[in-house]
Amino acid sequence: MLGINKNAGVDEIKSAYRKLALKYHPDKNPGDKSSEEKFKEINEAYEMISDAGKRVQYDRFGHAGVGTASPPPGGGGQGYGDAADFSDIGDIFGDMFGDVFKGGRGGGRGQRREKSSRGRDLQFDLELSLADAFTGAEVPLQIPRQEPCSACGGSGAKTGTSSKTCTQCKGAGQVRYSQGFFAFNQACPRCNGEGQIIESPCPSCRGAGTTKTTHKVTVRVPAGVDQGTSLRITGAGDAGPKGGTPGDLYVVIHLKKDARFTREGDDLYAESPVSFTVAAFGGDISLDTLDGSVTLKVPPGTQPGTVFRVKDHGFPKLGRRIKGDLFVKVTVAVPKTLTDNQKTALRNFAQSMGESTPAGSDTIFKKVFK
Repeated sequence: MLGINKNAGVDEIKSAYRKLALKYHPDKNPGDKSSEEKFKEINEAYEMISDAGKRVQYDRFGHAGVGTASPPPGGGGQGYGDAADFSDIGDIFGDMFGDVFKGGRGGGRGQRREKSSRGRDLQFDLELSLADAFTGAEVPLQIPRQEPCSACGGSGAKTGTSSKTCTQCKGAGQVRYSQGFFAFNQACPRCNGEGQIIESPCPSCRGAGTTKTTHKVTVRVPAGVDQGTSLRITGAGDAGPKGGTPGDLYVVIHLKKDARFTREGDDLYAESPVSFTVAAFGGDISLDTLDGSVTLKVPPGTQPGTVFRVKDHGFPKLGRRIKGDLFVKVTVAVPKTLTDNQKTALRNFAQSMGESTPAGSDTIFKKVFK
């Protein structure tokens, strides 16, 4: 029944029983009679061979050798009531089903499992510009959600009526079943675990207690949020059924692409064109950043592709007062049109560099700014 050999140790027995009990437990297979019978069989098998005394008798005499009240003469076993280590069985079911089973010698008495009446959590995907993510923002949203029905006040019952205690579970929301030495609870099939029956449902919400509406909420986006950051707004999700606690709203940030900056972590990357003369002679250039203008000093002889670091002008670190850095890659701007004087000057420059160019040729720019 447990799928183990005759020489299996305690740990192997327990492991096999745990897997099969989880597979065939009635809570996992509601209404399945074959699973229910299988569950009884594996319980009996485990109860028999997990006890050292009974296991000896079973190995010697088979199933008939293990009585339910007392062991065969000389067997040294225990009676049915004390045969299995019930606390051990309780531990197994505690692992599998949480608080449904609490082990105790004498039958693993079940505890009531409370049915959650909390509303669903909702998610909203918010597209945000890089500038708003940098400074933080307050964004108004309109969220479709379930709210308490205004007609019945969230009770689900028609005006002038009220719900009644379920006669089958007497308001507990659970009914108790016994199988052999096990007792366990299941949601009451009459009231679906609610403990209450609504005989006259509210016509507006049809007994649900909630209706679909659009809720206005303002989300406060802190400075420094990144792609995928999730902001939780407590209580802004769906209302709980029958007056239960509302769920939460999770706002997930999606950053739009920015034409000027690329973000990597808390650092920003950008490109800035400079003229050939500034690159050659050096000079100051003005940069527009997300937090204002800064002056970048370009040293003489700066080569195209040189990257400069502008400290503390990157993104603010979320929840902290420090920032990342801004990295600026310099590109040399080549003028598209030149005057005759400018062309002459550049030809003279090229000749001084040992380059000869045909008169009227503009290909010199490609060589100079390569």
